[in-house]
Amino acid sequence: MPFALISVYYKTNLIDFANQLEQLGWSIIASGGTAALLKKNNIDVTEVSNHTGSPEILNGRVKTLHPAIHGGILARPTKGDREELSQLGWEQIDMVVVNLYPFEETISRPDVTIDEAIENIDIGGVALIRAAAKNYERVTLICDPDDYSQIIEELSNGEITTTTRKKLAIKGFAQTSHYDAAIHNYLSGENIEIQKSFLINKLRYGENPHQEAAVYSFKPGVGPLGGQQLQGKELSYNNLLDLDAAWRAVISFEKPTICINKHLSPCGIASSTQLCDAYIAALASDPVSAFGSVIASNQAIDEETAQAISDLFVECIVAPGFSEDALKVYRKKKNLRLVEMPALLLSEGEEFRSINSGFIKQSIDHGDPKGTEWKVVSKRQPTKKELVSLKFAWKACQHVKSNAIVFVQGEATVGIGGGQPNRVDCVRIAKERAGEKSIGSVMASDAFFPFPDSVEEAANFGITAIVQPGGSIRDQLSIDAADKANIAMVTTGIRHFRH
Repeated sequence: MPFALISVYYKTNLIDFANQLEQLGWSIIASGGTAALLKKNNIDVTEVSNHTGSPEILNGRVKTLHPAIHGGILARPTKGDREELSQLGWEQIDMVVVNLYPFEETISRPDVTIDEAIENIDIGGVALIRAAAKNYERVTLICDPDDYSQIIEELSNGEITTTTRKKLAIKGFAQTSHYDAAIHNYLSGENIEIQKSFLINKLRYGENPHQEAAVYSFKPGVGPLGGQQLQGKELSYNNLLDLDAAWRAVISFEKPTICINKHLSPCGIASSTQLCDAYIAALASDPVSAFGSVIASNQAIDEETAQAISDLFVECIVAPGFSEDALKVYRKKKNLRLVEMPALLLSEGEEFRSINSGFIKQSIDHGDPKGTEWKVVSKRQPTKKELVSLKFAWKACQHVKSNAIVFVQGEATVGIGGGQPNRVDCVRIAKERAGEKSIGSVMASDAFFPFPDSVEEAANFGITAIVQPGGSIRDQLSIDAADKANIAMVTTGIRHFRH
């Protein structure tokens, strides 16, 4: 008869899980409060103290730290190990169900004391995880209640696979690593964080075919970008980068919005009351570059929008959902990759980039900080219509590579220039994309103008209003150039470089 040891702080779905284990013929050993809960729910359980012949001591600080427990977990499937356990009167333990004291939750309280923090450092639970994970070839570790259903399904079909046990062991080691790092950070005050990650899958190659690549997540059991791929070929390294950039852009806007992205650069961004209209406007911004692009939407894709997009060759589409009619349209394009996102959220916390022999970390740019105030610095005030366009242009500009310049009419880009060593060249590129549509447009710049030449070029192209951070020692020269051309100029005081 197989034995399962259960010692958990979080009791989520535990009763159902233990009931099903019992029905499948498992014997259950449990510690303290876990044993009491199981007994209360009429589940046959042996308390750890009875199994080991040793009571819990030090007011519960020592419960499972006993050779009968760890010998039962660490015993290899060999004749010698089995005979040694038998001579000692101990049983092999085949499954360990454990989760840890809430250390991070405890220290997040502003009034927490050092004694409370110390008492919430789990010792026995971490030792159980490490022991079970080490012996994954025989022992199944379950340290996440979300895995209960998979385990029951596999047991019902025969046995738990080695692949599953190894996957769960890796999750266990990731959990203890993160847990220890949190304790280190708290006690040392150094705030050295170690971000745990989980392999989603290996990729066929990286940016180029000769480069190896893989995609990871900071959360277990999720798909690319935290979403789910619904159809299409495997996502490539470059697909994932483009999808991430496009998704970051569309979730900045409240109205139905489309971003068309190519090689980490937006080709077009547009908002409208109707999603299909937003797509049409975004495509018009740069229809040539849009060929072979990825598209992001902050609304579920409906049939009308799906039909419109189907006329363009697109690599991938990411959205918070797809109507059934939209999916019918896309099923005809079997290679088209569709990624469904669970919510219109950008990950909180930090983002990381690799550098030679290390990495750099920063907080995520979620747009202008709360309390940001726009200041009109020109003689002419922007009109209400221009102000709407300036606000849209300012958000769109934040998702273009520096030096970023965006021309906008209404709530749609008509010309985008970025990724050049100097700002005035980006103004000229935006004009080239916009053509005659630059006349009457507004312009956004992600950083200040070091010289008035960008404003002077914008005036030549028919720009009527400009938003920029300000802060250059030569700001007045740019303001004077705007006044000379009767351009309304607004400064925000906030820069949004995107390198």
